[in-house]
Amino acid sequence: MTLILHGYRYSVYVRIARLVLAEKGVAYEREEVNPFAAIPAAYLDLHPFGRVPALVHDGFGLYETGAIVRYIDRAFPGPALQPKDPQRLARMDQIMSVVDAYAYWPLVRQVFVQDVIRPHTGTAGDPVELEKGLASAATVLDALDALAASDGWLVGPDLSLADCHLGAMIAYFAQSTRGLKLLGTRPRLTAWWGRMAQRPSLSATDPGLPS
Repeated sequence: MTLILHGYRYSVYVRIARLVLAEKGVAYEREEVNPFAAIPAAYLDLHPFGRVPALVHDGFGLYETGAIVRYIDRAFPGPALQPKDPQRLARMDQIMSVVDAYAYWPLVRQVFVQDVIRPHTGTAGDPVELEKGLASAATVLDALDALAASDGWLVGPDLSLADCHLGAMIAYFAQSTRGLKLLGTRPRLTAWWGRMAQRPSLSATDPGLPS
C-alpha cells in the first residue's frame, strides 16, 4: 500500500488530515507542497485549484480536506471517527462546516497570524486585523460552545473528525494569549481543549513555527 499526503507543513488543513491519520494509526508518506510558492505542474494535475492537502492512495487521488478525512476513516482500520448515531453524525458535520466557514479566517489568518506569526518572524502585526479577528472569534467560540456535547468530546463520548478539525485550528489560536483568554471564557470548549491538548496525535503533528 502506498499512501501519500501532499501539503504544506504549516497548513492547518494538512494538520487536520495528519491528526486523523495519527488517530487511525495509519502510516503514510509526506510530499511538501507550498501553495504560497510556485506550484509544480504535476501537483496541479492532482489538485487543479492548487490548494492543500491532497491524498493519493494506491493511485487514487483525492482533494478537499473533508473528503480526505472521511475517506481515511472509512478506508482504514482503527477507531471509528464518525459516530453511527444520525444526530451525533449531523452535529459532527455541522461543527466541521462551521469551523470551515466561520472559524478558520478569524482564528488562524487574523488572530494567529497577526498575534503570533508576525511577531515571531520580526514583523509587526496589524492591530486592526487582530481586533477584527478577536471580535469574530468571540462569536464563533460562542456558537461552538453551544454546539459542543457535554459528555466528553465535541459530539459525544468518543473523539470524532470534528475534534481533529477544530483541534488543528485551536492549536494555533491558543498560542495567542488573547486567543487563549477568549477560549477560557467558554466552559465546554475549555474542558474540551484540556483533553484535546493532551492527545499524542496533537504533539506528533505539531509543525512548530516558521523560521
